[in-house]
Amino acid sequence: MGGGVSSLYSAGVLVTAYELDLFGRVRNLGDAALAQYLGTDEARKAVQMSLVANVANVHLALLGDDELLRVTQATLATRGDSLRLTKLKFDNGAASLLELRQAESLLEGARVALAQATRQRALDENALVLLLGQALPADLPAAASAGQALDRQLAATELPAGLPSEVLTRRPDVRQAEQQLIAANANIGAARAAFFPKITLTGSLGSASSALDGLFRAGSLGWSFAPQLLQPIFDAGRNQANLQLAQVARDIAVAQYERAVQSAFREVADALAGRATLGEQLRAQQAQLRAEQERTSLTELRYRSGAASALDVLDAQRSLFAAQQAVVQLQTLRVQNLVTLYRVLGGGWAPADTAPVASR
Repeated sequence: MGGGVSSLYSAGVLVTAYELDLFGRVRNLGDAALAQYLGTDEARKAVQMSLVANVANVHLALLGDDELLRVTQATLATRGDSLRLTKLKFDNGAASLLELRQAESLLEGARVALAQATRQRALDENALVLLLGQALPADLPAAASAGQALDRQLAATELPAGLPSEVLTRRPDVRQAEQQLIAANANIGAARAAFFPKITLTGSLGSASSALDGLFRAGSLGWSFAPQLLQPIFDAGRNQANLQLAQVARDIAVAQYERAVQSAFREVADALAGRATLGEQLRAQQAQLRAEQERTSLTELRYRSGAASALDVLDAQRSLFAAQQAVVQLQTLRVQNLVTLYRVLGGGWAPADTAPVASR
């Protein structure tokens, strides 16, 4: 520079500004950010748990479809035999046209049920492939063992008695709502701290010299330190509005947390009600199936001895097929209810000590 004024050259590294957190603003902002992160992680866990439950439910539905197909195919074969026998008797004058048409109707009804079961299995298989994102594994239970697989699921997975209500705190949606409430409370603290002065410390470290050629010589190291006080004198009500906004957000977070807890209790109560009623319904349906099996056998014996008509046999076979279908459907619903319990209880339970096992 001219005029005899010496020039000053410098090359410095700016040190990040540091705020003296006298009133907890930075700490509260950090707590809010951490709580928001933890809430996001709990949302991830909730999605993961829902995916596991959906895969399990669709797989169990596929087992039920396989068992229903096996029952339907066996029924179709039996009704085909009955139709051939009835037609032979009709041709020889030993059966009426009504009995022939009844046998034909039952055979076609079995074919309708087979087409429905085949379509439903294809739909469930496509749903499972979509959830897995790949072709079905080759080691899935075969159709012939689907019924046994459902029975094993019922026998191996049961809810232990004495689960504490605290198990619901393991649910990711409840944890997420809790973290949102923590973040909202922390934001209130940060909004309150905005009313107080803010002190920042800014420093730079580098090399300084009055001449450019001496900028990086030994002894030219320089350090500058600049504290700054920011006093919120007039902000046109911005800080007050931010505080009110944070308080409203806290009230919303409280309501969301209460709703999450209430929803958790409702879902668990519904799942437990299903567990109790479905179990009793399945036992009754299995008893009815045994009665229908015995009734069909006795009716066929009476028919062969001439004590019962073909219509009696066809009616017994129709009732037997309906009972078989109902048992398979209830078995599927029963094991799917256990999957629902896994989800609503936050990821399962430990039978040994009745402590919940959270999904991670």
